[in-house]
Amino acid sequence: MDDDEILAEFRAAQALLEGHFILSSGKRSARYLQCARVLQDPMRASRLASAIAARLPREIRSEIEIVVSPAMGGLIIGHEMGRALGVEALFLERPEGTFELRRGFALEPGQKVLMVEDVVTTGLSSREAIEAIGREGGEVVAEAALVDRSLGTADIGVPFFPLLSLDFPVYDPDDIPEELAAIEAIKPGSRKG
Repeated sequence: MDDDEILAEFRAAQALLEGHFILSSGKRSARYLQCARVLQDPMRASRLASAIAARLPREIRSEIEIVVSPAMGGLIIGHEMGRALGVEALFLERPEGTFELRRGFALEPGQKVLMVEDVVTTGLSSREAIEAIGREGGEVVAEAALVDRSLGTADIGVPFFPLLSLDFPVYDPDDIPEELAAIEAIKPGSRKG
């Protein structure tokens, strides 16, 4: 899949939103990709995960023993990545603000993990999830994501393979353009603000 085909999937799902959005990082944007909408169609989610898997270098693909993703946003694409790679998929939760495995999920010591996110903006959630995977005994060999909004600047600490990189301007909450400030801000993501 090339970038135009990927964006066509988002447009077909009406997942590219315009307005004033509060991102998980706290930053603001006039555009938002609602990945949950693009992933609500199982066949589309499968196509996108297969496209991500195809972009992983062979040497990394051969190392992956399991996929781990953070709930909520990464859960569906993580599951589909597990299917595309032929490995199990687990998810992390934040019941008390810190990522952890629950529901009887466990990693074997040293198990090679592909961490999968829906969207990466600053890389903070990714780093927190990778730390949790390490505490649980896993070793993250790479991260994959549907979308990189960081313009390649997110410091994740492992090789990073996004399906799509987007250049949507983001702003600090105290430095937003007047036209954006005139629109009521909404927080469409899964994390509380």
